[in-house]
Amino acid sequence: MRCCKKLTTMVPHRYVLPLLALVTYICVIFFYYHGEMSTGSMVQEQELRKRILRDACREDIEEFPKDKQSSDKRINGVLRQLLVDDEHGVIYCFIPKVACTNLRRLFLALNHGKPYPDLMSISSEEAHNPEGLPRLASYSKDEREAKLKHYTKFMFVREPFVRLVSAFRDKFLTPNQVFYERFGRLFLRRYSNQSDPPLNVEEAFVSGIQPTFYNFVQYLLDPRTTLTDPFEPHWRQMHRLCQPCFIEYDFIGHQERLQEDALQLITSLNLQELIKFPSAYENVTYLASLSEWFKAVPLEDRRRLYKLYEKDYKLFGYKIPYFLLNNI
Repeated sequence: MRCCKKLTTMVPHRYVLPLLALVTYICVIFFYYHGEMSTGSMVQEQELRKRILRDACREDIEEFPKDKQSSDKRINGVLRQLLVDDEHGVIYCFIPKVACTNLRRLFLALNHGKPYPDLMSISSEEAHNPEGLPRLASYSKDEREAKLKHYTKFMFVREPFVRLVSAFRDKFLTPNQVFYERFGRLFLRRYSNQSDPPLNVEEAFVSGIQPTFYNFVQYLLDPRTTLTDPFEPHWRQMHRLCQPCFIEYDFIGHQERLQEDALQLITSLNLQELIKFPSAYENVTYLASLSEWFKAVPLEDRRRLYKLYEKDYKLFGYKIPYFLLNNI
């Protein structure tokens, strides 16, 4: 490796082998996080992700019971989350705020068939058209079971707190009348001392009346929030959207390695010469920005929020964000 050259001329001989081992390890880690993984390493990474998932599912048998009745109930609850491509024998569990638009574009292209369209020629509106792609819920029970058994099933995940920040930015930092009416005004009334916030989101923005990220966190932690309905899908826990302890996914992608993982998925379908996955968006929310977003959230609320999303961290192999949870 280039980063290991000339080492023998820089240090005494007796230190060369230990330092070579250390530098080699550092180089491997560097290449891993900068996308320079071999095909074999990428396959091994997939196996590691699936093993972490299986182990976490087995460890929490109370949350993820293995009897058929429980399994059928969990799977039936997410049937509309599972998109189907019969031509290629693929099922995709889509998770909002996890490269969802481009992955849905990919799925539309697969459904379109040859010649496959340029993914960026598919508008965001078309990609999110609820009637644009067949869902597993539209098939008979026997067909559903056969497809779940034989089709290639994939999902993509994201660091849970980063996904939450991304959802807040997308739905509440830009004018969105639907989300403002359904959630924003509620946030303002309950947590921001606004007894009668404007009915119109544009008016609220002009007046400088907007829910804060902490208001959003307060809503997530409020016991009243889930009394009648589960979380809205943009911030619902990823494992609840896709039930990976009850559906055996063949491929688990990570948004943090979106380009590499999407290419690996497309290659596994033998379509790498026919479909090009789009480049990553600019202005994406990153892990490094979390400290700034959470600075107004009290430590105890951060810890409670982590408990809400702890299973996503464990199931998908994400590191616990100690830098947000420790009082340092």
